[in-house]
Amino acid sequence: MPPTDLGMPPAPAPRRRVSRQLRVGSVPVGGDAPVSVQSMTTTVTADVNATLQQIAELTAAGCQIVRVAVPSQDDAAALPAIAAKSAVPVVADIHFQPKYVFAAIDAGCAAVRVNPGNIRRFDDKVRDIARAAAGAGVPIRIGVNAGSLDPRLLARHGSATPEALVESALWECSLFEEHGFTDIKISVKHHDPVTVVAAYRRLAAACDYPLHLGVTEAGPLMQGTIKSAVAFGQLLGDGIGDTIRVSLSAPPVEEVKVGIGILESLGLRTRRLEIVSCPSCGRAQVDVYSLTDRVTAALEDFPYPLRVAVMGCVVNGPGEAREADIGVASGNGKGQIFVKGRVVATVPEHRIVDALVEEALRLAESGEDESG
Repeated sequence: MPPTDLGMPPAPAPRRRVSRQLRVGSVPVGGDAPVSVQSMTTTVTADVNATLQQIAELTAAGCQIVRVAVPSQDDAAALPAIAAKSAVPVVADIHFQPKYVFAAIDAGCAAVRVNPGNIRRFDDKVRDIARAAAGAGVPIRIGVNAGSLDPRLLARHGSATPEALVESALWECSLFEEHGFTDIKISVKHHDPVTVVAAYRRLAAACDYPLHLGVTEAGPLMQGTIKSAVAFGQLLGDGIGDTIRVSLSAPPVEEVKVGIGILESLGLRTRRLEIVSCPSCGRAQVDVYSLTDRVTAALEDFPYPLRVAVMGCVVNGPGEAREADIGVASGNGKGQIFVKGRVVATVPEHRIVDALVEEALRLAESGEDESG
C-alpha cells in the first residue's frame, strides 16, 4: 500500500441526488453507486473482432459500460458474441427497428438504449418490450435527443427546449410504467450545455430514475471537452447524474479519459496523477511546457495517486512545490526537488525528471515497507 497521504487532500464530494438503483450487468447505476463512465464504439458492430478490440481498448482506459450501435440485422446477429466476450457490460443502441430490441435482449446485452421518438410504431411495442426486458432483467435507457425528439412534442413546443426534452422522457417512461416496468434510466441530451443543464435539473426534480448525463454532438476534442466539463461540472456539483458519456468527435478512448478527469476534478473519483504546472511567463528560466510534458510521460503509469508540481521560477514555485507530494522549482539551469514540502535535493536541469521519478518511487516503497 502507498502512503495514505499521497495525492490531493480528499475534497468534499457533492451530495448526491437520491435516485433508485439498477444494474447494467455488473455495474450498479444510481442510488449510492459511484458515477460510472461510459463510451460507445465507432466500429461496425457486425465486425465482431474489431468491435471487441475497441471494447478492450476502452476497458483498459477505464470505461465501465460500453454501447454499440445496432442499425442492421448483421449488427444484431453479432451481439451474442460481443456480449459474451466483452469484459464490461454491453448496451445495445437501437433506433427505428423495434425488432432489434428483442434481439439485443435475447443476445445477453446488459441493457438496451432506445429513443422512442424515432422507433417506428413504438407505442404499439411497449408492452412486449417491457415484458421481454423484465423477464431477462435488462434495464432500458430512455434516450431523448434534440435531434430525434418525438414529432408530436416538437410540434407543441416549437423546438427542443428543456421542457420538451423532459416532457418527452417522462411521457415515454409512463408508457413502460403502465406495464409495471420501472427498470429505467433516462438521458435528455442536447448539443448546447446550457440547455442540457436546464433539462437535467428539471428532470431530476420530477423523478427518481437514475440519470445518464451527456452533451450530444459536443464536437471535436477541445470543444467537446469544454462543453461536457461545463455541463457535467454544474450538474454533478448539484449531485445530479449517475453515469456519464462524453461525446467527442475523437477516438472513444479520449471520451473515457475526459470523463474520468471530470470525475476526479469533482472529487467523485480518486485522483491519480495530477500535474500542477505554471503557465510560464517572462520570469521562467526553464522550458516549462517541455518539462511538464516529460514529467507527465515519465509518471503516467505511477500506480498511486500523486500530486506533482512543475514550476518555472522562484515566485510561486517553492510554495506550490511545498503543497504537492513531490515538485520542482526551476531556475538558473537547476531545480530544487521538494518532497512533502521539504527540499531534498538540487539537481541540474537535465536531471529533474529522473530525480522526480526517483522520489516518487521512494514514496511508494516507503508505504509498502510500512504496510509490510
